[in-house]
Amino acid sequence: MKQILIINGPNLNLLGKREPGIYGSQSFEAYFETLQASFPDVQLTYFQSNHEGALLDKIHDFGFDGDGIVINAGAYTHTSVAIGDALAAITAPTVEVHISNVHARESFRHHSYLSAKSKGVIVGLGLMGYELAIRYLIDL
Repeated sequence: MKQILIINGPNLNLLGKREPGIYGSQSFEAYFETLQASFPDVQLTYFQSNHEGALLDKIHDFGFDGDGIVINAGAYTHTSVAIGDALAAITAPTVEVHISNVHARESFRHHSYLSAKSKGVIVGLGLMGYELAIRYLIDL
């Protein structure tokens, strides 16, 4: 059974409440149940934190034993060299996901410290990006 970790960074605990015009009206916890039902043969784990160090610890803990990581580091995508370095250090493949089209938003969101360390990037497809990332990691 494949083991895939989904990591969400800062403010993504507010999905369903935060700017629904950009991020939608569904909580990630509700969406995660849908993902679990869609992939019964995959052990999906979900982790969210607003703290960079906690995200790093989770990447380190899972990244040498798991089969893949789907990561939406939120604003840390554009600021955290440390998260990029953590992704480069581990053996599990990663897919970077963004709910909104970051390239159609503020210019500071156009750069990612994670993209070069990831197998791929899914941007602007809403929550469906997570499902597509999981499908890719299963097939990898």
